[in-house]
Amino acid sequence: MGTALLIPSISSASATDEKGKSNKAGEKPLILSTWNHGLPANQAAMEKLSSGGSILDAVETGVRDTELDLENLSVGLQGLPDREGITTLDASIMTGDGNCGSVAFVRQIKHPISLARRVMENTPHVMLAGEGARQFAIAEGFPLEEEVLSPKAAVEYAKWKETSQYKPVINIENHDTIGMIGIDANGNMAGSCTTSGLAYKMHGRVGDSPIIGAGLFVDNEVGAATATGLGETIIKICGSFLIVELMRQGRTPQEACEEAVRRLISKNKNINDIQAGFLAINKEGVTGAFAVHPGFNFAKATLKENVLIDSNSHFKP
Repeated sequence: MGTALLIPSISSASATDEKGKSNKAGEKPLILSTWNHGLPANQAAMEKLSSGGSILDAVETGVRDTELDLENLSVGLQGLPDREGITTLDASIMTGDGNCGSVAFVRQIKHPISLARRVMENTPHVMLAGEGARQFAIAEGFPLEEEVLSPKAAVEYAKWKETSQYKPVINIENHDTIGMIGIDANGNMAGSCTTSGLAYKMHGRVGDSPIIGAGLFVDNEVGAATATGLGETIIKICGSFLIVELMRQGRTPQEACEEAVRRLISKNKNINDIQAGFLAINKEGVTGAFAVHPGFNFAKATLKENVLIDSNSHFKP
């Protein structure tokens, strides 16, 4: 790109108007990502883009940062395990021309997002799962990490085993995913999504993050969307695909995110216990964000700033 990166120190901001319809004029290049951990992820992504990397390189690099964050219990091998005490990972990556790849229920791989990219680029498939994904990783030269819980995850798992019961907790650990979508100065788009999934899930459970159209969808002709929250609810409405298609029909990114949340609420009981949030960018660089409940935030990075923004929500504080 050749443009100097101008992101200042990490800061915090709020939505710019009552309905959250900020960035009306659009901005490029632009990176959006979910939750607090999106701030350092955005920083890494924009540095990659500024140094000449593609938008695909940027969204991969950004979430790789989160996959290595030992303080994060919802992404990467340090994440909270399933009910058997095993950490399994899901990830997907997609470009605006329709290329995509994902891995699901994979073990011992430090960077599932990079493995998802290898699936996209080096196989005729879109998704590999479980032992097949692990064997493909070995063939591609990925080292297998020791299968042991991180110290923080081990403590939390021991506490959980005292009751061995699961109930969703709104916004716990800033939830279970980092989703990132971005657009470069030329309008090329890409997205990534990576997670250790729902804590204490049944062994073998796969959420929305590796499912193209649920946790992530990108189309250069229209825009991009990503999701976070209780994956089962997002899968039920093909949330990210829905948002992109609504934008194709003329909705703004904000309107599309709000409609996706309404659809999700209509399809799920016990909504008081369910959190889900969506991010969207259209091809002009206009953004949108919306959640079921208060508490969802996201990071927005341009060449000038990297800020944390509180999303609006269907249910008010």
